[in-house]
Amino acid sequence: MSQLNRYEFVGSFLRPERLKEARKNYELNNITKEELTKVEDECIVELVNKLKELGYHTITDGEFRRSTWHLDFMWGFNGVEHKKTIDGNQTFDGEAAMIDDTFMTGKISCKDHPFVEHFKFVKALEDENTVAKLTIPAPAQFLEQMIMPFAWSNTKKFYDTQEEVAKDIAEGYREFIKEVYAAGCRNLQLDDCSWGMVVDPAACKLFGVTPKGLEKIKEQLLEINNSALEGKPEDLIVNTHVCRGNFHSTYASSGAYDSVAATLFAKENVNAYYLEFDDERSGGFEPLKYVEGDKKVVLGLITTKSPKLEDAQAVIDRIHEAAKYVPLDRLYLSPQCGFASCEIGNKLTEEEQWAKIELVKEIAEKVWG
Repeated sequence: MSQLNRYEFVGSFLRPERLKEARKNYELNNITKEELTKVEDECIVELVNKLKELGYHTITDGEFRRSTWHLDFMWGFNGVEHKKTIDGNQTFDGEAAMIDDTFMTGKISCKDHPFVEHFKFVKALEDENTVAKLTIPAPAQFLEQMIMPFAWSNTKKFYDTQEEVAKDIAEGYREFIKEVYAAGCRNLQLDDCSWGMVVDPAACKLFGVTPKGLEKIKEQLLEINNSALEGKPEDLIVNTHVCRGNFHSTYASSGAYDSVAATLFAKENVNAYYLEFDDERSGGFEPLKYVEGDKKVVLGLITTKSPKLEDAQAVIDRIHEAAKYVPLDRLYLSPQCGFASCEIGNKLTEEEQWAKIELVKEIAEKVWG
């Protein structure tokens, strides 16, 4: 796969302090939108230059124009609005996340999504050694945002059934993919916490279903992700990252891949899976036996939640352990998640972040040459 390299990263990076300051000043009406954009542009160019300097072949904007990895994308759809949360609307390992309440105000559709312009900026920074990647939340993530028990009472003002919601979201994604492909995107990553929620021990309570109902949820997630990709151009690489939450070095869910492997790994129509394996919450490698055909697996063995550098040999040993289930030539290496899924970022410094990125490359070169 020409657009996947042995050493990869998930997408988001720690926001530089001057970017955080600029965003704060914009919210206080101290600077204009144009002034904020200028700071964003400068910080993104610096980030891309750093990635090139370290020898990475994938570039992103680090999600520097977003407050969160997923919600900003949803706000670009018609029929979706947001407002500042007061008490924190989701708890990550005991910490309340102050991320905007996001909700439906009408039927969902997509036209002229702002992320297309965001992508064009990164696309212009490509060179002969790099490919621009765009990271967006998976359709399943969008669907869950609108139909989970906490949201359905509002959503049902506009839709009679969850199937109708899923149909419009999938159609919106197909339109977005058409727009961003026309802008030159050939590497799209779908970030997806919904599977992480399904494998959590409290999944039935989270989704408000019985164990039998949870099986239907799995099929629902698979169906919307695949439906959104129907008719995509052949040369558009689409990968997915399966996550268990990533806020200020905390997490939202736990659970091994075993119960979703036969659905997710065998049936989702993506080219590669970026999978978290940085601690015991993700379970073992055996479920990887369900990854079929020539699909790739990017092993997230380097944690972004802690500044402590992993032991290189221990990571190499784990790669070879995973190779018992997926051939080594279909395995790749990356951090387990982004470094700043939300603007607040994880609890490590930029210097520690780059040390992790360098370690990923160093290990990959030892394993694959």
